Amino acid sequence: MKKKKRSCARVVFGVLAALIAVLALFCVGVNIYMTAEYGKYIDANQNGKKYDSILILGAKVYEGGGVSPILKDRLDRGIELYFAGVSDRIIVSGDHGQPDYDEVNAMKAYCVGRGVPSEAVFMDHAGFSTYDSVVRAKEIFGCESVMIVTQEYHLYRALYIARSKGLDSYGSSASLRQYAGQAVRDLREFAARVKDVGSVIFNVKPAYLGEKIPITGSGDATNDK
Repeated sequence: MKKKKRSCARVVFGVLAALIAVLALFCVGVNIYMTAEYGKYIDANQNGKKYDSILILGAKVYEGGGVSPILKDRLDRGIELYFAGVSDRIIVSGDHGQPDYDEVNAMKAYCVGRGVPSEAVFMDHAGFSTYDSVVRAKEIFGCESVMIVTQEYHLYRALYIARSKGLDSYGSSASLRQYAGQAVRDLREFAARVKDVGSVIFNVKPAYLGEKIPITGSGDATNDK
């Protein structure tokens, strides 16, 4: 009887180990594929191509509206692209799900404070994730082409989502310095890439959609203050 129990336990253990190994290989494969396939769309020369919008992905802001270094670099790169004529519209997309935490107004204020017209800056108040931000650029703002701005480690996934959703998209890296805590972000990104493969395959809807706000209009239509 004990031998049978030990034999069953070995079988169960073997099956679990095989499943874990397959899962690990799948996760590694997703990450290798994503970085290899979508790296060619980062900082690629588009010969003066203009986009419907420059999509700047959100990151941490401080109490009082100050932007973190990682977000500052994203904003600076997006503003640089705006004045270079890459697009005449900017979408700042981030988390504004709570009254006391507001990435997008801080992002818009930063852009306007550096000379971008207020009407050219659209706020996506429901960019709760990279997936939501990219899908809403198409579904809410009506973009058909976007230049996505974020740090390089993050761009592979953003471009995977965008191109899988039919957006003509390229990326501009905002990796302008070394950032504290990057190892943790890299680990989270490893898992997020796998998660968003599932989101694309199963056509997951963003947390919130809402009324359409045409990118051809005025960004002030998104003002809430």
